[in-house]
Amino acid sequence: MPTQPARIHLPTLAAALLLSGGFILLGMMADAQEAPGQIDYAGFQALTAEAAPHRQARLVQIETFNDMRAEPGTLVIDARSAEAFALGHIEGAVNLNFADFTEEKLAKVIGSKDRRILIYCNNNFTDNVAPVMLKRAPLALNIATYVNLYGYGYQNVYELDGGYSFSDPRMNWAGAEG
Repeated sequence: MPTQPARIHLPTLAAALLLSGGFILLGMMADAQEAPGQIDYAGFQALTAEAAPHRQARLVQIETFNDMRAEPGTLVIDARSAEAFALGHIEGAVNLNFADFTEEKLAKVIGSKDRRILIYCNNNFTDNVAPVMLKRAPLALNIATYVNLYGYGYQNVYELDGGYSFSDPRMNWAGAEG
């Protein structure tokens, strides 16, 4: 008995081709994400998970923040934009825009990786007016700043905890709004 030619179910063939093409495309995208010099989201997630308990232990209230700030060699970094910094900032802070964080710029501004660094951001203020407009809490700049500093090897970092008005005298506000 002669054999019948195999019948091809076109919708099934089309689905199989699309699925295999999708897997190939996903594989190519994953390779691009892992290529040197590219974006490594999984690495960022791992770094964030590693930094989380370190950060939690280094959240400090305003009194401790100010005591540390007064000690020689301590650096206060304001990672907001230059425009926001010019409108107001904590007295003595140095502006290093988060978008400009690179190994070289951090080393130039901070120096030793052992140097004590204090950070704060818009979300440490309750005013919600320029220059300290609130961001969504999970997107607060101090979180990303902390993780990045930690990832670059700066682990003597402390973050201001809590919310304060920039008119609170403990904030030592400087600038056009101070």
